[in-house]
Amino acid sequence: MGRRARGRRLQPQAEGAEDDAEGGRKRDQAGWEGGYPEIIKENKLFEHYYQELKIVPEGEWDQFMDALREPLPATLRITGYKSHAKEILHCLKNRYFKELEDLEVDGQKVEVPQPLSWYPEELAWHTNLSRKILRKSPLLAKFHQFLVSETECGNISRQEAVSMIPPLLLSVEPHHKILDMCAAPGSKTTQLIEMLHADMSVPFPEGFVIANDVDNKRCYLLVHQAKRLSSPCIMVVNHDASSIPRLTVDVDGRKEILFYDRILCDVPCSGDGTMRKNIDVWKKWTTLNSLQLHGLQLRIATRGAEQLAEGGRMVYSTCSLNPVEDEAVIAALLEKSDGALELADVSAELPGLKWMPGVSEWKVMTRDGQWFAGWDEVPQGRHTQIRPTMFPPKDLEKLQAMHLERCLRILPHHQNTGGFFVAVLVKKASMPWNKRQPKVQSKSSEPRKTTASSSVGATERNPGDRSELDGDSEVTQCTENTESNEKKDGVCGPPPSKKMKLFGFKEDPFVFIPEDDPLFPPIEKFYALDPSFPRMNLLTRTTEGKKRQLYMVSKELRNVLLNNSEKMKVINTGIKVWCRNNSGEEFDCAFRLAQEGIYTLYPFINSRIITVSMEDVKTLLTQENPFFRKLSSEAYSQVKDLAKGSVVLKYEPDAMNPDALQCPIVLCGWRGKASIRTFVPKNERLHYLRMMGLEVLGEKKKDGVILNNENVDSPEQPENDEGAEQTAPDACISDGITGCDPAAAEPSR
Repeated sequence: MGRRARGRRLQPQAEGAEDDAEGGRKRDQAGWEGGYPEIIKENKLFEHYYQELKIVPEGEWDQFMDALREPLPATLRITGYKSHAKEILHCLKNRYFKELEDLEVDGQKVEVPQPLSWYPEELAWHTNLSRKILRKSPLLAKFHQFLVSETECGNISRQEAVSMIPPLLLSVEPHHKILDMCAAPGSKTTQLIEMLHADMSVPFPEGFVIANDVDNKRCYLLVHQAKRLSSPCIMVVNHDASSIPRLTVDVDGRKEILFYDRILCDVPCSGDGTMRKNIDVWKKWTTLNSLQLHGLQLRIATRGAEQLAEGGRMVYSTCSLNPVEDEAVIAALLEKSDGALELADVSAELPGLKWMPGVSEWKVMTRDGQWFAGWDEVPQGRHTQIRPTMFPPKDLEKLQAMHLERCLRILPHHQNTGGFFVAVLVKKASMPWNKRQPKVQSKSSEPRKTTASSSVGATERNPGDRSELDGDSEVTQCTENTESNEKKDGVCGPPPSKKMKLFGFKEDPFVFIPEDDPLFPPIEKFYALDPSFPRMNLLTRTTEGKKRQLYMVSKELRNVLLNNSEKMKVINTGIKVWCRNNSGEEFDCAFRLAQEGIYTLYPFINSRIITVSMEDVKTLLTQENPFFRKLSSEAYSQVKDLAKGSVVLKYEPDAMNPDALQCPIVLCGWRGKASIRTFVPKNERLHYLRMMGLEVLGEKKKDGVILNNENVDSPEQPENDEGAEQTAPDACISDGITGCDPAAAEPSR
């Protein structure tokens, strides 16, 4: 098309722009915020189906349907394991929520957020404020900015209320080994990580979380969520949950099967409990979705039960109200377990939560409305679509013994939430097809001299022995050319199969630092690391060239990595603790501290720690390169005699001054020739300032200096400060997914 033709086509559009804008406004008023036509929130088949199944108590149907048509309240959860969770809660209740109390937007009184009655310690809140309303008032905009910033820091998670229930019912302890089978996008995973770190004085809990998802792209969303919590105890893997590999670990020189203490089985589902936020479910809903998913859900739940330790607890959950996806899966799993599993009674574990007991009777309906009460009624032509496991067990005695009433179904109108289903299973014995305890060829107790990828694989055992190891439908990654595939000790690469390149991105290997690596002694000396520091847990993501970043995992995850690299596709693990300075050779140590891992690393550091006051923290976070003389006399006396390089800045709360910030702060900094700076990501910087009563309405920069709306002295720019110009480290280079902190950029030149 020529230029003139394009001009002629655009001209009538310009003339009609005003009409279009008016039409857009009308569509906005008539429909939802995107400007699309309103979706009619009706589905006769849906209503017919659930009325027939009687999952809603008599007399409550209208309230149930009215609730489904209302938008879902926004909910947020304060990260429980952070030492400053109480400070954030105090800040929310006494500053932001108080400002909302008498606020009106468009003549309508704003509803003040309320705590979820069943969530412990008032750490979860819900509000009816939509994003549209949040932008209407300056006070609400400030609240919205607070939510966005704190979410990025990992101090707050915006998560649907019912989604918070499964992790709570898992009853996680810090020593538990946990598998999250269908983890993305990761809100439940972050809850599990928080529970592992219940005691913040322990940098490396004995437990860990392996978070899995079948979708490679969603795994990176999972990585992003997990990274906000800076835990060395999380590993993200990419597998089909229904055939997730059985892992092995080294126990006193012998290989043993890894069984999990807790398993979260939040399976893919039709999602009809999410109608309040996923509006297109109204027009797309049909029973066919449930019939197609039932088999996959049962396979995933079965695989989870196989990998659960005896005495362990598994939570099965869906955001569907359909018994075919809920009770039918649980009943089929209990029946095939032959007494190995039982439903736990959790009715008293979340006081304040309203729920309906699971049902023991249900029917199956096809997409065209045909009902079947039992398998014997299903015609031969329907046998591929409808399966026997979709119906309740015929044996009434067996059905009663299952105690399906112990399942929990959350209905939207009871507490203004989404719809949800949860069942808690406890393993009493091995599954019937695993009666013989799985055995693995044990190796001598001598230290490993071969590859980290020498895990038990298909090449190491006779094909006829497969049932002895696993006894189920495990999909094993076969190795190609095993003899030529040997790696150096401590290198955990992805499975060598060429087919892996077809699925997602090729991951860098995980390389543990050898004990005799010359890279570590200068670091150990510079930071005066404690002898108890677990140096064997340090790893990099490269086998060649200079090591740019050093990461850290717990010793338990190290064990898992070293013994399973051939059968497991690891997307990410470990937290960054050190970054190389490009000009690091000029200093005593080539590596500077990374803020991401400072809370894990700090307990082991005995040198280069500067104790700072609250005013010092304000100065350091609001000024780019303040001179030493701008610090308090106590801080100045500590910093003036230090050699140039990375430092730890530690604030300890003063119990005698209740008005001051009452949680400890640990920051990474750089001691230059005559100035000092912090290496803290932007949102974390804003978080600390907020906790100290400084509200930054927008970060403005002037000549490399951060200014805010409070009375903070404008810093003087160093005229010829070599400390600011030459001694600050160059930006660390991004390494795969786990790149630099946003704040870890080069200083202004």
